[in-house]
Amino acid sequence: VKFNNCAGNKGVRYETNSLDFKVRADGTLFAAHQLQVPLKPLVLRVTAWDPQSLGRREAMVRFLVAEKLQHNGHKPKGRKTVPGDVAQPQSDTLLPWRQHQSPNGLRRQKRDWVIPPINVPENSRGPFPQQLVRIRSDKDKEIHIRYSITGVGADQPPMEVFSIDPVSGRMYVTRPMDREERASYHLRAHAVDMNGNKVENPIDLYIYVIDMNDNRPEFINQVYNGSVDEGSKPGTYVMTVTANDADDSTTANGMVRYRIVTQTPQSPSQNMFTINSETGDIVTVAAGLDREKVQQYIVIIQATDMEGNLNYGLSNTATAIITVTDVNDNPPEFTTSTVSRAPAVEERWDRVLGCTSPSTQGLLELGGLGAGFGSPLGFSRSTGRREKMQHFAAAVDYEMNRAFMLTVMVSNQAPLASGIQMSFQSTAGVTISVTDVNEAPYFPTNHKLIRLEEGVPTGTVLTTFSAVDPDRFMQQAVRYSKLSDPANWLNINATNGQITTAAVLDRESDYIKNNVYEATFLAADNGIPPASGTGTLQIYLIDINDNAPELLPKEAQICEKPNLNVINITAADADIDPNVGPFVFELPSVPSAVRKNWTITRLNGDYAQLSLRIMYLEAGVYDVPIIVTDSGNPPLYNTSVIKVKVCPCDENGDCTTIGAVAAAGLGTGAIIAILICIIILLTMVLLFVVWMKRREKERHTKQLLIDPEDDVRDNILKYDEEGGGEEDQDYDLSQLQQPETMDHVLNKTPGVRRVDERPIGAEPQYPIRPVIPHPGDIGDFINEGLRAADNDPTAPPYDSLLVFDYEGSGSTAGSVSSLNSSSSGDQDYDYLNDWGPRFKKLADMYGGGEED
Repeated sequence: VKFNNCAGNKGVRYETNSLDFKVRADGTLFAAHQLQVPLKPLVLRVTAWDPQSLGRREAMVRFLVAEKLQHNGHKPKGRKTVPGDVAQPQSDTLLPWRQHQSPNGLRRQKRDWVIPPINVPENSRGPFPQQLVRIRSDKDKEIHIRYSITGVGADQPPMEVFSIDPVSGRMYVTRPMDREERASYHLRAHAVDMNGNKVENPIDLYIYVIDMNDNRPEFINQVYNGSVDEGSKPGTYVMTVTANDADDSTTANGMVRYRIVTQTPQSPSQNMFTINSETGDIVTVAAGLDREKVQQYIVIIQATDMEGNLNYGLSNTATAIITVTDVNDNPPEFTTSTVSRAPAVEERWDRVLGCTSPSTQGLLELGGLGAGFGSPLGFSRSTGRREKMQHFAAAVDYEMNRAFMLTVMVSNQAPLASGIQMSFQSTAGVTISVTDVNEAPYFPTNHKLIRLEEGVPTGTVLTTFSAVDPDRFMQQAVRYSKLSDPANWLNINATNGQITTAAVLDRESDYIKNNVYEATFLAADNGIPPASGTGTLQIYLIDINDNAPELLPKEAQICEKPNLNVINITAADADIDPNVGPFVFELPSVPSAVRKNWTITRLNGDYAQLSLRIMYLEAGVYDVPIIVTDSGNPPLYNTSVIKVKVCPCDENGDCTTIGAVAAAGLGTGAIIAILICIIILLTMVLLFVVWMKRREKERHTKQLLIDPEDDVRDNILKYDEEGGGEEDQDYDLSQLQQPETMDHVLNKTPGVRRVDERPIGAEPQYPIRPVIPHPGDIGDFINEGLRAADNDPTAPPYDSLLVFDYEGSGSTAGSVSSLNSSSSGDQDYDYLNDWGPRFKKLADMYGGGEED
């Protein structure tokens, strides 16, 4: 028999339930002494103890012994067949039907063999169908035999869990098993010939589903409430918690162990309680329980299967709330025995006379006359703690009495607890004057703790957080409002103090500290002056699985050939245990290239390895989707994409420089193409700049000389002729000539200047225009001159002479004012028709000929 554990069968101990057989450390089963084995099947149970997990595994071993036969005068040896030969032989073939009679004298047995059970582990991942065993008859050498199986799981619901090849007899399981759904199957195998005639008797096949640890322990209650008296001795029973595991309780998978995770508060000791790991009984383990110091403990209990092994087992938690109940262990004692005349005080008379007994079982005896009343007080006793005296001392109330002469005795209502050696009562006399005040409302439970699961919908009623107004006889109303609600998750009814949710409560929010959300509320009355009190509400949020895990890391690098390196992956989950790990990492089936190129190997519950499945993958960046599922109930999954850079690697498994570039998706050809595109783009930009400069230069080469708007006099444009016309002696032609010197201007007295003088200063230098302008450009020439004059900073804002073309001194050109329209008739003016529409009138006047 063989048993393999994670450590490779090291340290496994074997035992049997028979004194006739033993098992060595290597798994060899042998007879402990000489014995006679009967012909009937012999069944043993072998137990393997695993020291690593402290687990126990059992297997049934059946012996089938052949009869002793005489043949050719020789005595044949007895033959024993161990379960490995019967259930799982090397050929994976069962011969359940005994051999038939042969010519040599062998005879067929009347009884068929007993087939050992077939074990199938649950939650197998396949691939399916998965072969279990092959069944065949030795008659298949003589005739064609058809095999079939019947029973639950074959031809009865659940249908087709198991199938058999009718020709080869190979039996398969078609899908994963679930032991918690069905732990075993009983099938019958049949062998018939091609005509359907029975060849062999049907045989029984027993298939057992092997349990796997796939279920967490589940507590019967999420919150357990218990109590214990203060001052209890160590070992005092408190309560019992119970968790159940759906796995096989006879194996470690279903064996649950308990432990205490945390205790709050950790006073006076962090280990005030202990729990029986097997029964779940919680008992006290330390002395010092004092209700006056700690009234309640919150204990987190963890249940773990695999007999409590935290490395392999699955866990779950529950909360145990342990209330410390009061016992009469503090006698009352007045702080002063006599007060002859107390000053007038407000309604809080405990400031004048106080009792130090913190026990809730104290009895206060009051007697005397109320000043101004003339009758005994209307009460004789009251009970309560010191901090509650303003409530239980009802007579010390301005609304009832304004002055008191009292003899006060305080005693215990119940006897003091055993071991307390002191008087159980105390007395004092006092005269008290009371003044009325408006007392603030107060919250009886402050801080108030409630527990609920996160994610409750908006508008859910959580609790009623109401306050009490001590001024019972004042017609005052208490109004509620929020004082502090960091996440703005809560609403409070202003009239009755009912708390409802204004938003969805999220345990993973930044406003949550140690799973607790804290809000403060204000209760205010309408007295004069108004008084208010505050109360704190603490909401303990129980985690639910509302956050899917995220894959880490997001990017990685791997060599293009396998077995050089792998990628370690894990997951992060915003939830807490048990809604986090162990995680399940899987590759999606679509697209098919993912599972073809990649594979995932599980390391433990939180880590796995991503590696190449194929022998070579081209360098580049690949988006590999991975499905990550957590262990919550129900589980959540998320498909995350990890960017994997596949690159050529050196012998150390590191990416080479060329491989890094290739992995980025840019080959040599792509880089050259990018450089060529950049050069072409720069060339185009340069050509555009050169073209723009040439255009600008050509635009400035045109001569802009005149400003028609500034000069209201007639202007003479030079074309192709000089002179002509008769001189007019009435005009001073010197004004049209450029003076030789500017001395007569420069020497003028400042402030004296002619209106037609040009100002002294720099003037624009116009380029020389063409001697003979094209007739079609006359209009453009005039318009450009107009624009130049408008933009000329030295243009005079007055009537002045503008110099167009200075021909030097001694010009023979005279005045042009004497020009007229007379014609000698021998001049040809037809060329005026070629000068454009601006000269059409002049062409009509002089170019028409004699008939015009």
